[in-house]
Amino acid sequence: MKSATERFCVFIWEYNASHGRIIVVLFLIKSFFMINRDGSCISLWQDNSEAYLPANQADVKAMYDVIIVGGGITGITTALQLQTAGRKCLVLEAYNIGFGTTGGTTAHLNTLLDTPYTTISKNFGDENSRIVADAVKAAISLIKTNIEKYQIDCGFSDADAYLFAQDEKQEKELQEIFNATKEAGITTSYSDCLPVPIPFVKAIKVPGQGKFNPLQYVYGIAAAFEKAGGVIVQDCRVNGVENNEYVEAETDKGVFKGQELIYATHIPPGINLLHLRCVPYRSYVVAVTLSNNEYPKDLAYDMVDPYHYYRAQEVNGNTYLIAGGKDHKTAHEENTDKSFLQLEAQVLKHFPVKNIEYRWSSQYFESADGLPYIGHLPGHPQHIYVATGFGGNGMVYSHVAALTLKEILLNEEEKYSSLFNPNRIKPVAGFTNFIKHNADVVKQFANKWFSHEEIQELAELAPGEGRVVTYNKQKIGLFKHETGALYAVNPICTHMKCEVKWNIAERTWDCPCHGARYSYDGSVLTGPADHELEQIRIRSLQEEEKH
Repeated sequence: MKSATERFCVFIWEYNASHGRIIVVLFLIKSFFMINRDGSCISLWQDNSEAYLPANQADVKAMYDVIIVGGGITGITTALQLQTAGRKCLVLEAYNIGFGTTGGTTAHLNTLLDTPYTTISKNFGDENSRIVADAVKAAISLIKTNIEKYQIDCGFSDADAYLFAQDEKQEKELQEIFNATKEAGITTSYSDCLPVPIPFVKAIKVPGQGKFNPLQYVYGIAAAFEKAGGVIVQDCRVNGVENNEYVEAETDKGVFKGQELIYATHIPPGINLLHLRCVPYRSYVVAVTLSNNEYPKDLAYDMVDPYHYYRAQEVNGNTYLIAGGKDHKTAHEENTDKSFLQLEAQVLKHFPVKNIEYRWSSQYFESADGLPYIGHLPGHPQHIYVATGFGGNGMVYSHVAALTLKEILLNEEEKYSSLFNPNRIKPVAGFTNFIKHNADVVKQFANKWFSHEEIQELAELAPGEGRVVTYNKQKIGLFKHETGALYAVNPICTHMKCEVKWNIAERTWDCPCHGARYSYDGSVLTGPADHELEQIRIRSLQEEEKH
């Protein structure tokens, strides 16, 4: 199966084969349509979507009402809400729409949350549990409204969600979840069947859920945002923000000014108290075709830890079973390929798999108490806002964030802002000094170079392999490209000085402390880091003799 981009490229290749223009034309078409992403494993959505091309131009001389940093589903949804309410908005995206978690989600639209209502009630009380339930129901309603209002073709369909127990212990927990979910105001019933062929002892059913193609949806609301006068700038990393009477965002494409700024970057960059209250996780996904063509219409979740989740989606005329799971803290699993193999084994055990078409992983951040942080960024009581800590429910919490931030910025009647306030977390003693001490970028290898021959012999890397090695009592992060080229970086994360680990599956350097991720050459892929890993110069002994 070829993506839309690949099919177009092949057409151009065949049409021009007799004219001697194959390579040039193929390169241009691929460059034009390619969607970059934050790892080497492309998702089902990304492989079947062309790159989004913004329509409007940004003005560095303008004063925007709101600058939104991050062009994922949270940033674009929030921008659309504010722009249609009369605010002049600018979205700044470091790479391209769909680059990160939005392009890697499994896109479950559910009120049956990863943090169950039992936990929410325990941590926040029954009344707040009902507010959370109302918020996620409003989020799904907003998604449906956007799809209908803007005529977005994103494969949306209503679905029921099933949560099922497979042993006595899980059955007891399921009963508690059932009671708390009903108490929160979510329609819930028991079910004697499942949409997936997996053994179970008890199951509950929650109607009013949904599923869609997340990239096509985000493209649709991005187009609506631009039509309303909004501006999107891609390949525009925000390198720093000045917060005085108004906000100045220093970027690769100039300095943009705004009255307010929202970080919709999954986790805010720099160093902030939220980084100590949000834990980064990676989740693994496979999309497969089935030999019997019996794809589930609804959503299903088991209760193992970490749990597995299942659904199906038709994309460009082909239907796929999408299964996810095997979550772990970022950079806390040495062999990430093993996580894929375990997930594939789980799917093969229960489904008649014809082909495994896609495998990819994605990152999310779990908050300390189970609810997201939406509102003023701690330490910045004016002008700067944040939305983070969505856990595995980013599709619905992105829209909760849009509704909450609109509520705050437009001074609307309070519904959600108090409950999701990021400043509900208590300050840490000495944190201000901690920030000052750790904010500097580590520069251990400035003006140093290392011998290609000696490092090559030391590392013994296979093509495509990365590893942290010790050389002359110095730790070096090495990656060997398929061409044989060596890339060397200082493996100390520029965020808060943790040592990064190599992600075998995605071919990235991942930080186990706060989730910053870098490409093999040290470029920042995802925050909270906002500086690349220090690159180490490697040259051959022959090159050194010339110097």
